Amino acid sequence: MSIPTETAPAPVRKRSLYRGDPGMWSWVLHRITGVSIFFFLFVHVLDTAVIRIDPDKYSEIIETYKNPIIGLMEIGLVACVLYHALNGVRIILVDFWSKGAKYQRQMLWIILTLFAILFGAAAIRLLQLIVEHL
Repeated sequence: MSIPTETAPAPVRKRSLYRGDPGMWSWVLHRITGVSIFFFLFVHVLDTAVIRIDPDKYSEIIETYKNPIIGLMEIGLVACVLYHALNGVRIILVDFWSKGAKYQRQMLWIILTLFAILFGAAAIRLLQLIVEHL
């Protein structure tokens, strides 16, 4: 007599909720830029507060910011602020415009195009300033 054996169930394939949709990457980038801006503001408040404690130390801190690496970081800050602002307007339209959800993907491509144009112009100007101050 043969006894039937149970077969193991097929393995359940775990899939992430996120599948690489442009909207997901927009959400991730919005959070990253928001956190980056927060940390910049935190450091800015701290270094500005030093002036009340020791004005000479404040001057030393400001002098350390006058180098090309910080200039490149400023360009990154401009990218963060610009993307965060444009995507924030898109999010507001998606939330409060009755047709916002329908056109959210088109609005994403519009803000990315605007970002590329505006950031390109800003980056060129900021790079010129960095080169002039070398």
